[in-house]
Amino acid sequence: MGLPIVFVHGIRLSGTMWRPQIEALEARGHRAVALDMPGHGSLLDEVFSADAAVELIARSIDELGGRALLVGLSMGGYLGIAAAAAHPDRVAGLVAASCTVRLRRSMTLPYRWATSALQRLPDHGEAVSRRLMALTLAREASEALHAGGIATAASPVAARELADLDPIGSLRQYLGPVWLVNGARDTFRLDEQRFLNACFDGRLLVVRRAGHLVNLNQPERFTSIVTQAAEEVDRIYA
Repeated sequence: MGLPIVFVHGIRLSGTMWRPQIEALEARGHRAVALDMPGHGSLLDEVFSADAAVELIARSIDELGGRALLVGLSMGGYLGIAAAAAHPDRVAGLVAASCTVRLRRSMTLPYRWATSALQRLPDHGEAVSRRLMALTLAREASEALHAGGIATAASPVAARELADLDPIGSLRQYLGPVWLVNGARDTFRLDEQRFLNACFDGRLLVVRRAGHLVNLNQPERFTSIVTQAAEEVDRIYA
């Protein structure tokens, strides 16, 4: 069956955003699990912290046998990079998507202001999110994105904590294979060459006709990338 594949979602979202990948991979015989991070999805009542999220990823991998391919997007990508550096024995390989810009707290201010405003709405901005996503995603993808709810309250804290991480330094520490995946239209590509150069064993894949939510913009292509990564790490640990 090979090593399990563990997915980590983006900020404000939940593990349901990975539904297209989970369904496709399980149909091919892979073990695939999508986690919810603290303050999101099924863990909405918990307080988000990057340290707690990294330890949750490590514990989840332990429960699956102690080693896995780790896949994360946006916030999940930054957390995946941090987890790979902190627990390299657990992370057999890393697919980090939509997270190749070095965040700074000043960069997160507009996002934090926007989410604070959304938090004051009766539905915490879920209707706004659905309308925006309907413009860029297929109906099935939008439904998967929103199925676990929108964690607006956790967003300002998560944005601050992500800005305090050092993803380039963490990539330098991790000696396993890394796949950096970006949508061609994503603004989070600004530092992709610096991130790639920091990898011991890295490759950069840019997906055409895709933006920040690359796994939902081009689900088949993204699933193919994860499948290839899983096959490579399975050969390493066979």
